[in-house]
Amino acid sequence: MNLDQELKNWGPDSLAIRNGPPSLQESQLYCKKLSQSHYENFVVVGLFTPYRLRPSFEAIYAYCRWADDLADETGSTETSTTLLDWWLHQLESIYLEMPSPVPLHPVFIALKPVVKQFNIPIKPLKDLLSAFQQDQVITHYATHQQLLDYCTRSANPVGELVLRLFDASTDENLAMSNAICTGLQLANFWQDVRRDLDKNRVYIPQETLLRFALEQSDLARKPASESFKAMLAEQVAETRLLFQTGLPLTLKLKGRARIAIKLFHDGGVATLDSIEKLGYDVLTSRPKVGKMKQLSLMIKILLQSLASSQ
Repeated sequence: MNLDQELKNWGPDSLAIRNGPPSLQESQLYCKKLSQSHYENFVVVGLFTPYRLRPSFEAIYAYCRWADDLADETGSTETSTTLLDWWLHQLESIYLEMPSPVPLHPVFIALKPVVKQFNIPIKPLKDLLSAFQQDQVITHYATHQQLLDYCTRSANPVGELVLRLFDASTDENLAMSNAICTGLQLANFWQDVRRDLDKNRVYIPQETLLRFALEQSDLARKPASESFKAMLAEQVAETRLLFQTGLPLTLKLKGRARIAIKLFHDGGVATLDSIEKLGYDVLTSRPKVGKMKQLSLMIKILLQSLASSQ
């Protein structure tokens, strides 16, 4: 998504001078095109959803895509903070009781009926924005608990939204989904230690670094030290436990919902596997799950789902 162009078309200044909002159909088409322009987990999950649910997934994806880019792509913390506040006000407007202002942005025009149809509370959508807002002011974490708190807002809402669209958001299911989503977020952090450091972001808690006699400067040294590799091996092992905690959810759900959640789960485990195969030296080269591996995971999960339904 070209954020500069999108802001010219649909930013706060542009919306202020529009004569009227786009139609629901036009807004849904906008979200569909936006979702098709990015090859990411959320879109891949959408490919395995029933046709009737795709506009809903696309609206939620578009909401997340815009929020993510407003947080990371403006080039200015001050600008991102201002635009994220604007995005939050847009979100709050679709939860107001009637009479409420008609949203002008296509994302919120498409999202409003989804919120109503699936009875989606504002909290998970607002929590995502809270995490993006936190990114503007906090780039280092002192404790593991602080990092987990961030994950509850940056990752867990995605799993909740998926479960709500599949009408499977029981308390038990949400607890297992949260374990998977937190695990997925942590796996991404362990994969991207060096890349995040280049952005002045450190997601390994300071208390963890101290336990292994490491300093931030050690995160920039190649090859990784034995202390660093031991530290990361511990983080990977603990993150595997989260995926194990969430695994029963992939067996409990049926049909497309099972496929969607299992893609999250198995993709995260595959990331941990790739870190382990590098001997935990993510500072020398970035581990990744290649497209062929991703495709094989999708095929495997699809076949398992078909077999279990027979």
